[in-house]
Amino acid sequence: MRILVTGGAGYIGSHTVLALLESGHEVLVLDNFSNSNRESLKRVEELSGKTVGLVEGDTADTACLEHLFREQPIDSVLHFAGFKSVGESMADPLAYYINNLAGTLALCRAMSHAGVYELVFSSSATIYGDGHPMPLQESYPAGQPASPYGRSKLMVEHVLQDLAASDGRWRIALLRYFNPIGAHPSGMIGDDPRGLPTNLVPFVSQVAVGRRDELVVYGNDYPTHDGTGVRDYLHVMDLAEGHLRAMEALRTRPGVNIWNLGTGQGHSVLEVIAAYERASNRHIPYRVESRRPGDIAAYWADPSKARAELDWQARRGLEEMVADTWQWQKTNPHGYQGGSNHE
Repeated sequence: MRILVTGGAGYIGSHTVLALLESGHEVLVLDNFSNSNRESLKRVEELSGKTVGLVEGDTADTACLEHLFREQPIDSVLHFAGFKSVGESMADPLAYYINNLAGTLALCRAMSHAGVYELVFSSSATIYGDGHPMPLQESYPAGQPASPYGRSKLMVEHVLQDLAASDGRWRIALLRYFNPIGAHPSGMIGDDPRGLPTNLVPFVSQVAVGRRDELVVYGNDYPTHDGTGVRDYLHVMDLAEGHLRAMEALRTRPGVNIWNLGTGQGHSVLEVIAAYERASNRHIPYRVESRRPGDIAAYWADPSKARAELDWQARRGLEEMVADTWQWQKTNPHGYQGGSNHE
């Protein structure tokens, strides 16, 4: 199959592109490089021994999309392109609604015009909001997400559900995943955020490698076992494999299909720091500040539906996640911009 991967040069996208190539698919990436680097795709090609097609453009650019689908044969679309920081979305909500919602609307219209009706969408566990008992199940009603980021994901879910209801040709997967971390075990591709990291593990990594002096822990007064936030951390390679399984399942599953992708286990911020210290053999200094707006105390997945329907489950534990993250960071102390010790 020939797969279009939007945001394919980004963190999750690049790992999924590699998994697609290794599974024998042809891949075309659409990316505007607002939070990604061309070097990731060069390394994916090196790891796979295969070529990645690339179109530089934006999902909100209707003319770009129409040209792409007119010129390129596409069987299925994996849609990763989107802004993803809870905190940033609180500061600039309009950017999140424009990019995440409007970009998806334009993409779906271009797909429809081209007769392409298979879409795997990167949704988020944040759509459940707060107040559900743990673990989170797909059968729970969507809640009130605490951030514009989460609300933009929920809006897209509503759009895609309406789209599938209007036309039976659509086959859509909504993948509600939790907190991706880790990197390819080679250390050649990984998470390389621009500017100040907004997620825990990239920040920890940059402290460990000496790029930052200390970590900020936002809140130690949550109703959790050690007072810090608890999340379901998922290895990015497990997540990439989940996308492949979902795409394959859509061949026999019309309409909208919803799957949680997570481990089913939560870890606190302090537990992640301790695991990273063990993996890196380095001390991670941190200071505690007040909670951030939009954060909730704890959530983790019930992944049993994906296990039953996709024959998928997360295989890598926290220790492997942070070990692979450290392998990436120590090999690429300044990310893709700084080159690699592989070179």
